[in-house]
Amino acid sequence: MIDTYDIIVVGAGPVGLATAIGLQQRGISNFIVLDQTRAFRRVGQVIDLLPNGLKALNHIAPSAYEAVKNTDMEFLQKVQPNQKWVYKNLKGEQIHSIPLSYESWFKDYGEGRVSISWYDLQTTLRQQLPVEQVKANHRCINVVDEGNTEYVRLDFVSDAAIEANPYAHWSNRQNDEDTVSFNSEHSPQQFQKQSTRARLVVAADGINSSIRRIVYNDSPYSGLARPDYSGFAALFCMEITDIPPELSTELENKFFQQERIISITNDRTNDQISEDSPSMESPRMLLFRRSNAQFGYLIHLPLNQEELTEKSGSALIALALRELENANFPKALTQLVALSPPVKMQSRPYYIHRVETLSPWSSGRVVLVGDAAHGMPPFMAQGANQGLEDALVVATLIANIVHKNNLDNIQAIANAFLNYESLRRPLMEKIQQATLTRIPYNNKQAWQDYQQLVYCRNFDQLLEQCNHSAVSSQPSALA
Repeated sequence: MIDTYDIIVVGAGPVGLATAIGLQQRGISNFIVLDQTRAFRRVGQVIDLLPNGLKALNHIAPSAYEAVKNTDMEFLQKVQPNQKWVYKNLKGEQIHSIPLSYESWFKDYGEGRVSISWYDLQTTLRQQLPVEQVKANHRCINVVDEGNTEYVRLDFVSDAAIEANPYAHWSNRQNDEDTVSFNSEHSPQQFQKQSTRARLVVAADGINSSIRRIVYNDSPYSGLARPDYSGFAALFCMEITDIPPELSTELENKFFQQERIISITNDRTNDQISEDSPSMESPRMLLFRRSNAQFGYLIHLPLNQEELTEKSGSALIALALRELENANFPKALTQLVALSPPVKMQSRPYYIHRVETLSPWSSGRVVLVGDAAHGMPPFMAQGANQGLEDALVVATLIANIVHKNNLDNIQAIANAFLNYESLRRPLMEKIQQATLTRIPYNNKQAWQDYQQLVYCRNFDQLLEQCNHSAVSSQPSALA
């Protein structure tokens, strides 16, 4: 017998879990969260939850908001009230800074800033839900309309073998949608297929969303099923040792000046604002040092995707040096890059689901949230934050559907999901534009306008719009 739920959330990352918490907070219990990972393990980098994301989380569930803040308390206690993230030009002159303390952000925007690892955020949110309602080892391979309008069926593949390697993971190969691959040897008999049914499906399965690919298949939007390369990538090396003393001294005196992390760009100083100030066409370098005398860096820059394909560590170093030299970065920085151990050198292309394509975020009983709907590069630190805003809106709208006994009303569902798009898409267009063009750090007015737009919105008003009568419109083009 197939298990049946009112809502299935596909993806147990922060956005999927926040959506489920929002449903639970609003009195809905017949849901489950399924994720492809074989086991929840310590992966992912640090996420900055900014005022809009924290405000959204607080409206989703105050208990989850407090738990996340408490998890980050150790980090917050290490941050000095006046500590800032400093941005400098190629001469080592400060051109911009961002406060790091919770209090500084709260004073300006009515909410603070929290830095937390992806795993700690996932774990904290997961603990807000009953254990039996969050399940790993479920990779979605199909979404099926069984010929009626009451349910959709989701088919999953699970690995039934004993996990010899705790770091084994699902393959993310683009050209093999229904094939799974592990780091250890498996036979086909060790994979089990199972199915579940749901009235509604929330796809929170990331920028490489399987749900998005499935529902866009054989539709006018099939060409938008997979993310596009954004045109930007990162080249980085996190561990460089054996730095010559004279180079270390120059980096300290010219750039770090007692800071641990800085960003370097060739934007001009505040008194040299010009319309031709460089933005995204120039590399931006995040430079950091650890207490054990190790240095590291991450360079964001525009690159052709072909330049990253199957490149060795030495080739990536040469590519980074070429780009920095073309942008007139000083010799001290190129010397540091040249010292990168090839085995430590990495690249990361950034992908995007472009909002301006107007590809729909829903299909019948399925709705896309977070990166599955509008994934983008991390330059403005808004991926997770905007995903939490999605979670708030979708959880509120779904709760309205359930409480009004409209789970059998496909038109009411379509209208609710269109309302979600109407509330979220205009802002996401502006966020993506700011991300891809990136505001020059010397343009104070543009930064103030952006911060007002993103951090200072009225979330009580947003909830009122969610709870307002459904928009009168036709169902999604994919429905």
